[in-house]
Amino acid sequence: MARTTTDHVDPARSAQMARVRGKDTKPELKVRRALHAAGLRFRLQARDLPGRPDIVFRSRRIAIFVHGCFWHRHRDPACKLTRAPKSRLNFWGPKFDANVARDERNQAALREQGWTVIVIWECDLAKPHIVEGLIDTVRQHVPVYD
Repeated sequence: MARTTTDHVDPARSAQMARVRGKDTKPELKVRRALHAAGLRFRLQARDLPGRPDIVFRSRRIAIFVHGCFWHRHRDPACKLTRAPKSRLNFWGPKFDANVARDERNQAALREQGWTVIVIWECDLAKPHIVEGLIDTVRQHVPVYD
């Protein structure tokens, strides 16, 4: 009898994967706090836009994605968070490739619609100048409300 991959699901592993968050992640919250503290107001998880950007400034057509280095495959060789799994490479390889392709498609679709797309990587949030640079970039396009 042929076995399917669902026959081999480890309940502990399944529970661990179920805890992986798609929104309100620690990196995303860090970016949101910094933007808000800088007086910038935004919308979250725009369902009507390709890729459902994490942070959106609609009036200025800016979409920000806060990407986890592991899931979205940060290509910076200095990034220690983009580690490769050691097992089930035949599963993880295509999954990561599909994630990267989907991200590229969604970002291209947003740009075609006239949006400015900004990607912030999880590992870069440890560098204060990255967050400050993001705030400066957004401020060039978005008025500050006190």
